[in-house]
Amino acid sequence: MERLYYRDEGLSLRRRRRKKFAAVPRVALPRPTEPGRCYALDFVHDRLVTGRRYKCLTMTDPCSKEVPVIEVDVSIGGARVCRILDRVFLTRPLPQTLILDNGPEFAGTALDVWAAQYGVHLHFIQPRKPVQNAFIESFNGKFRDECLNAHWFLTLQEAQLVIEAWRREYNEERTHSAIGDVTPQEFITNYQNGALLTQELTSSALA
Repeated sequence: MERLYYRDEGLSLRRRRRKKFAAVPRVALPRPTEPGRCYALDFVHDRLVTGRRYKCLTMTDPCSKEVPVIEVDVSIGGARVCRILDRVFLTRPLPQTLILDNGPEFAGTALDVWAAQYGVHLHFIQPRKPVQNAFIESFNGKFRDECLNAHWFLTLQEAQLVIEAWRREYNEERTHSAIGDVTPQEFITNYQNGALLTQELTSSALA
């Protein structure tokens, strides 16, 4: 009836605007073979006991399984994501690639400018295809089952403290079969020691 009424009156129906997505190639990425070259990011949403919503920016290295940060707050926009990345990469080399979905926090101008400034490639998965970011989806499932679903947080501050403690345990104490039954921290240390040894042997051979 509404469509007929608009047609009879010579009016046009309002059309919903299609959501804009980042215009970049979207192809599946292989798992990186070196730690620190690529990180996957995503958001996980939950509620406090009071019903107040909060969100967690999760970030993981698909190679080492390390989780450099889980940022917890009621609001995390694009500019905040950039500040978090600045903080994370203040003490570690910048990656070649960040794997992201098409959420507004990632597809906006702020992260685009940040990536261009530092020469970091933003790899956006296809809309509604979370399997293309399986690295972070797998981690998010563990994070929700083992941490978020295991606690009933009264305040945001409590959530931040408990989640940070869980992140540290995940990096420093938990072994992962996918990386040789060592912790992410041990995997990175072993890799760095091996790379240093290779460099020393190469230098000796050239001397």
